[in-house]
Amino acid sequence: MCLALVILSLSASAVSKSDVNGDGEVTIADVNVIIGDITSGVFSAASDVNGDGEVTIADINRVIDTILGRDEEEPYDGPVVGGDISMLTKYEAHQRMALRYGIRNAHYYDINGQIIDDVITWTKQQGWNAARVRLFVNPANASATDVGQGVIQNLDTVIVLGQRIKAAGMQFMLDFHYSDSWADPVKQFTPAEWAGLDDDALTQRVYEYTRDCLRALKAAGATPDYIQTGNEISYGMLWGPVGTPTSQLKKCYSGDETNWVRFTNLLKAAGRACREECPNAKIILHTERVAKPSILLNFYNQMRNKQVDYDIIGLSYYPYFHGNLSTLATALNSVSNSFQDKDIMIVETGYSYKYPMGDIDYSSTWPLTYEGQRKYTADLIAKLKPYVRVKGLFWWFPEANEYGLGGSYWSTLHVNDAWYNAGLWSHETGKVQPALYELKNFLE
Repeated sequence: MCLALVILSLSASAVSKSDVNGDGEVTIADVNVIIGDITSGVFSAASDVNGDGEVTIADINRVIDTILGRDEEEPYDGPVVGGDISMLTKYEAHQRMALRYGIRNAHYYDINGQIIDDVITWTKQQGWNAARVRLFVNPANASATDVGQGVIQNLDTVIVLGQRIKAAGMQFMLDFHYSDSWADPVKQFTPAEWAGLDDDALTQRVYEYTRDCLRALKAAGATPDYIQTGNEISYGMLWGPVGTPTSQLKKCYSGDETNWVRFTNLLKAAGRACREECPNAKIILHTERVAKPSILLNFYNQMRNKQVDYDIIGLSYYPYFHGNLSTLATALNSVSNSFQDKDIMIVETGYSYKYPMGDIDYSSTWPLTYEGQRKYTADLIAKLKPYVRVKGLFWWFPEANEYGLGGSYWSTLHVNDAWYNAGLWSHETGKVQPALYELKNFLE
């Protein structure tokens, strides 16, 4: 059938936005109008379909999505709660391997000891409505230590998890680590394959890589709803390849303009790819300087001053690294007052149920027990509730569960070299912990 003849039954809002020529239909004719505007350089308001103030290929993609029936509903704009489940497929694979070894107890269990067949659909039933997955450029280049502690997520892995998340009816957050390994405030190393690129070529490569990953996810039915263009990028990203002398790393600091233009150009390139390929997705800029409000403010002021396009301020908050809930409130007050056009999400949090972690001991406030972990979760949610623009809460690595994977089969079956004791399943019993059930209260 000729594309020009394809007219779908769409919501009035979808048609009104994409009916560029005003004939009451959405067809290839509307695409041609936009192409003509771009070619001539004379833009009409009608051609700005996505309302971002400019007319680009992103507007063409929006019209095509409408024609193909992918734009019938408005994007979800409510609160989201869930976790970063990036290691789930590896745990599942090792649990299947354990069965082949005759180990029958390696499973995820609910609070009553019943086996959970599918963690993603089960968490949806417990009130979660979102999940997050990280993506490395080429984790095969990571060190053996980093691989052993969770650096395994290539595009194929992310597609599988993304498909399952979307199939469960949940929102999908994609976390780009523009690195071959962990990207965080002390490690933002350029992928090995990009090591020889100058700044202009690197910016173009970020655009192309982001675009290509999103196209692959869309084609697989795993279109992200939220996209982090970088992970904990408080001091910039893509500083230089591993082995670069510290004095030559291209970091960004408060009070020093060096490298900020370079950094924000990288973010703009990533954001442009997101807008073109996933116009309904919301872009998150993720930092973790909750304990340093001045650095936090400087970061987002730099984004505003240099006109970086994004939607959501994403924060990491771990009390044992960043301080008590009053410290978090100070940070939230700071960014919510200064950037009133942006929503906010806690895209990473966690608290231990077994052993102390980090730099600050809060075990007198939240004991290192299952109940202490639940109380931390309840107190955090209570602290977040008054902030109407805090739209998301994500637990980091909730799926950690080594139950049944140790013993004499340790070297074959274990998943993580350094067990993480702030997950939401018990390494000792395989049962889910009360904090997981508590998280749904963020949505109420």
